[in-house]
Amino acid sequence: MVWKVLGGLLVLWLVVSVAGALVKGLFWLAVIGGVLFVATAAIGWAKDKKQIKP
Repeated sequence: MVWKVLGGLLVLWLVVSVAGALVKGLFWLAVIGGVLFVATAAIGWAKDKKQIKP
């Protein structure tokens, strides 16, 4: 369930980033989308690290 939500967010942020890059006046949208993409990926990575038990 968590992976579906994180995957959906990653796709959403990627679409926002690409849309912002394509529309010249919305460069800020690309920046925000990129930041949110990295943040979501970092959260997913951190949650994955917590679940791994030696």
